[in-house]
Amino acid sequence: MDTIFLSEVKVETRLGVPDWERLTPQTIILDIEIGMPHSSSCQTDAIEDTIDYGQVVTRIRKTLKEHSFKLVEALAEHVCQIILKEFGAPWVKIKVAKPGILPGLKALGVMIERRQKA
Repeated sequence: MDTIFLSEVKVETRLGVPDWERLTPQTIILDIEIGMPHSSSCQTDAIEDTIDYGQVVTRIRKTLKEHSFKLVEALAEHVCQIILKEFGAPWVKIKVAKPGILPGLKALGVMIERRQKA
């Protein structure tokens, strides 16, 4: 199976457990791996035979700008479901990092993987 990867995608969103933390957008960093439904794009060199990563990033930025989340886990699930349902990926793996949230900590976050339901 082929995989599309998007590394260190910076996105603005409102994220945090306390209400005050969701008042101002903050930058989070996403690493995304997307399973390709087929590998015909390797032979055709046609964007319609693959998942358009530009559209994926645009869609993620749009939804995260419009929504707020308390937990990184909920944000990660939201993004996974968009990629699975709207882009037809057979599976997706996402790492969400919230940088600089605690002193002496580079980032905190989660990594989840989801598959299409059979």
